[in-house]
Amino acid sequence: MAGIVKYGIVGVGMMGREHLINLAHLRTEGVAVVGIADPHVPSQKLALDVAKSFNWAPEVFSGHKELLESGLCDVVIVSTPNMTHYQILMDIINHPRPHHVLVEKPLCTTVADCKKVIDAAGRRPEILVQVGLEYRYMPPVAKLIEIVNGGILGQVKMVAIREHRFPFLVKVKNWNRFNCNTGGTLVEKCCHFFDLMRLFAAANPVRVMASGDIDVNHKDEIYEGKVPDIIDNAFVIIEFDNGSRGMLDLCMFAEGSKNEQEISVVGDIGKGEAFVPESIVRVGSRATGRDGVQTLKAEDKRIKYDGLHHGSSYLEHLNFLSLLRAQGVRAPAVDLQDGLLSVAMGVAAQLSIENGRYVTIEEVMKE
Repeated sequence: MAGIVKYGIVGVGMMGREHLINLAHLRTEGVAVVGIADPHVPSQKLALDVAKSFNWAPEVFSGHKELLESGLCDVVIVSTPNMTHYQILMDIINHPRPHHVLVEKPLCTTVADCKKVIDAAGRRPEILVQVGLEYRYMPPVAKLIEIVNGGILGQVKMVAIREHRFPFLVKVKNWNRFNCNTGGTLVEKCCHFFDLMRLFAAANPVRVMASGDIDVNHKDEIYEGKVPDIIDNAFVIIEFDNGSRGMLDLCMFAEGSKNEQEISVVGDIGKGEAFVPESIVRVGSRATGRDGVQTLKAEDKRIKYDGLHHGSSYLEHLNFLSLLRAQGVRAPAVDLQDGLLSVAMGVAAQLSIENGRYVTIEEVMKE
């Protein structure tokens, strides 16, 4: 891939168009979007308008199979509704012509489907498949990861993540209003945070306890006679195999918040915090106490487009492009196992709410 890297985007709704814009800002790095695939004609037209604004004219396909058969692209971005990921990924991975893949989160909506994708990809080692858990790349989060990895906080004991935000956005055919399509709120939205917990704790999850419900949002909505069943708030506690613990505080009717995400990591000798979109990091130690807490501005001057996720999608693409062009053995920055475990944690949390009990990861991994 020394020359132009040719991308196809499957699913050009809001997130697909976001990928298109990010890639357009990377065109000087030698990329081009040569094809888009989506059965929804209004989304096709919106994507073509975006492409035209960057002097790109990608070929349009009604489905991913037609895009694959065209032979136009080297890389496929999958940004379709969650419930379609499994079949699309299997079709890409099993296609005779190899295509590298960046798939939006969640990897799939069930643990069983994630495992099948992993098995299929294992038979095609020439294909790179990266999962789009791009919150790792948000500048304040990346700075906090750097601090934790540097040992400044000591051994991590507790990770607390708060997301207080607005309700789910409206999507094509309202697919994101139902658990059967999304995997549930704690899979759809929160796999990002479960992935970060694993990263900070440097450990794997053992068991999960959660409490949540539908208290405010979507209760007066009806689609084809059905009322949405996605929860809009939850507390989740996760225990890891090294003794550390994680906690998620999710509220999706909290627009009156200064920061959408607040992340706290506490080790045995220090504490670090990241705030988004305020884009600051605070770090302190037990030894210096409150007076010794430092506030750092987190930024990444490589970002040419902030977009919907504070530049994280741009950095994700920059990273993935570097990987595609690397020589020798290559491993995705966020691999399929990361994707699987982030889904498994969400599935366990959803099941915990449903059954009112602790759920072990071993239990959900038996799917």
